[in-house]
Amino acid sequence: MPDYLVTLEAAWVIKDVKNLDEAIGIAISEAGKRLNPSAKYVEVEAGMLACPFCEEELNSAIIVANTALVGLLLEMKVFRAESEEHASRIAKSVIGKALRDVPLAVKGVCTL
Repeated sequence: MPDYLVTLEAAWVIKDVKNLDEAIGIAISEAGKRLNPSAKYVEVEAGMLACPFCEEELNSAIIVANTALVGLLLEMKVFRAESEEHASRIAKSVIGKALRDVPLAVKGVCTL
């Protein structure tokens, strides 16, 4: 059975924030704290989006009325899964337990 690297995308909401850099830092920190005791092996980083006009990479964060929505990427290695679908279900289960009430979507699965 092969090993997989599963990348999940999470939507993190932060209130009372002034700028994007602060929002991204808080989101990564809060996600890391919630993942630390049970899933400390999950890598957390800010998500990036491609600009539809110039195709440059942009932060996947937006602030409206001092409330930010930050897109995070969560990477987890899944060992000895039966298939890509099985690996993604394992990752969503493990990460979902630590990050309750945080929307998650599978961004990619690749074989290690």
